[in-house]
Amino acid sequence: MNLSTALGYSEDAKLLIIHADDAGLSHSENRATFQSLQTGVVNSYSIMVPCPWFYEAALFAKTNPGFDHGVHLTLTCEWENYKFGPVLPVSEVSSLVNENGHFYKTREAARNNAIPEEVEKEFTAQIEKAMQFGLTPTHLDSHMYSVGSRPELLNVYKGLGKKYGLPILLNPQLMEMAGINADNNIEEDDLLVDKVHIGHYDYFEKGELQDYYSQVFDKLVEGLNIILIHPAFDDSEMKGITVNHPNFGSKWRQIDFDTFTSDHIKSKLKKSNAKLITWKDIGKLHPVNFGSNRP
Repeated sequence: MNLSTALGYSEDAKLLIIHADDAGLSHSENRATFQSLQTGVVNSYSIMVPCPWFYEAALFAKTNPGFDHGVHLTLTCEWENYKFGPVLPVSEVSSLVNENGHFYKTREAARNNAIPEEVEKEFTAQIEKAMQFGLTPTHLDSHMYSVGSRPELLNVYKGLGKKYGLPILLNPQLMEMAGINADNNIEEDDLLVDKVHIGHYDYFEKGELQDYYSQVFDKLVEGLNIILIHPAFDDSEMKGITVNHPNFGSKWRQIDFDTFTSDHIKSKLKKSNAKLITWKDIGKLHPVNFGSNRP
């Protein structure tokens, strides 16, 4: 199946989702995400169910059902002074936490310790908690793409997508980044995001992150593109959360917000001739098995 033609576009169309990760992480993250959806070009976001500000994000999702929202399946907590753990009691998923009952800080630690059956239990609990709050997620994705750190965890992720009839963010770039060989873990019926566009630390360090985002619209590929951003404000809350973590830190997230609510990016999107689609559009094609988007 060619995704573009299935959605009514030409075979060579450049499909695009502009997605904000990490809603629920903090009040700052929530406020910036909501504004990016309402006044910017962002058209998709995902919610971290285990985080303290999940409830605020859930209320927004319930009262603004027109915006795509997914469950940002969470297995790690990368911050130095800000910690959270699983939805389930630690005693039920002890392989997912450190000695303090918090998620591991790195993908590597999660990969080395997590028992797949416990990952499935916790991810199921995160999805079920979102649904119990009355949410109707349009897709599943993964914080830090920890699901790509081991083939067994990727299989759990794929299985949950099929169980709940939801498309999942599946991409060879992200698999390789997280640590597994993409070629060995892509199946014929997997729907792939052809290109993930995400900022890199060297762009941020050189003060070129906004330039990178501007150029993305000139580098969209045929097929399904997704731009991944993390909007938040460079305020005291986010500075405290991201202390000693400039990579995707508070300054970076402020740039994401400023850029994707700017008139410049709105103009770039318009000129790009990209076809802005949603996960909901994809999910309507087939409720369980989404097939390959490769010709």
